[in-house]
Amino acid sequence: MPAGSQRATLAMVAEAAGVSLPTVSKVLNGRGDVAAATRQRVQDVLRELGYVPQSGRRTVGPARVVDLVFDDLVSPYSLEVLRGVTEAGAETGVDVVVGRLPEEGDDDWARRLRLAGREGLIVVTSELTRAQVEGFDRAGLPLVVIDPLNLPRVEVTSVGATNWNGGVSATEHLLGLGHRRIAYAGGPVQASCSQARQHGYRAALENAGVTVDPRLILHGAFGYPDGLEMGGRLLDLPEPPTAVFAGSDATALGVMEAARRRGLRVPEDLSVVGFDDTMLAELATPALTTVRQPLQDMGRVALRTLMRLAAGETLDSHHVELATNLVVRDSTTNLRGAP
Repeated sequence: MPAGSQRATLAMVAEAAGVSLPTVSKVLNGRGDVAAATRQRVQDVLRELGYVPQSGRRTVGPARVVDLVFDDLVSPYSLEVLRGVTEAGAETGVDVVVGRLPEEGDDDWARRLRLAGREGLIVVTSELTRAQVEGFDRAGLPLVVIDPLNLPRVEVTSVGATNWNGGVSATEHLLGLGHRRIAYAGGPVQASCSQARQHGYRAALENAGVTVDPRLILHGAFGYPDGLEMGGRLLDLPEPPTAVFAGSDATALGVMEAARRRGLRVPEDLSVVGFDDTMLAELATPALTTVRQPLQDMGRVALRTLMRLAAGETLDSHHVELATNLVVRDSTTNLRGAP
């Protein structure tokens, strides 16, 4: 504050923010029973007036905190999203607490988060129940989901990628190499992102006049073990595929291992395309052709969107999709004998 100017008081902050003195006190003491928009308004006024408590320590209120929840904390996919969320948090002064989704039936979870002063919650690739979403609503806890396995309500705010386009580009790439028996080793049946990738795969085949063989479509978890199992089943068919489009990079690596165990070479005997473009894609041998989805950007957008919801803003759209693109490396090649 300029020399000689009046010291800001709690009463001045309350008047400028249009709230009561107890509300200002709650914000300063980190209490959770203050609406997110009100808390933000009070914190802004504290900054503008340069409020300094009697101890002489300057403060702008408690740290803003959000929860980031995963179904799998250690996957390369999760690490990319985590990096994006935490970088956006650092840029906007928001702390991020990382955890896992509680067991179904923990009806008190949302209320505990709100009472702990959380601004909101980001849930990544997890399955939410309608009861959980309604619990967030009752607690006044804003929610954003990334690549959800399901959307219990269409108005739940989500951030994802153009999965359908990614499925099309992966399959068209393999078709362009002469492949016709192309398999899809996808994620969980109920996962909306996996469904969209499969629909893109089917659309590309149908547009090329290739009949979709249901025996070449399998589903499992987004991971190496399920990729290994699905790859084995596909390659043991009487007429195995010459190419596989996998629903994730980890799944693709499992498919590649299944081929190796059967004496098949990638890409000479089997072309493989993944999805995500995590660090696994470049580290694989051969390096994996994959569909890149901007995972770090998805994390950044999710954090910024959540803070807009916490501030009481109205969003133009509840669903945001970021563009995918095909990254061609060494795991795909022309079908032998193809023109």
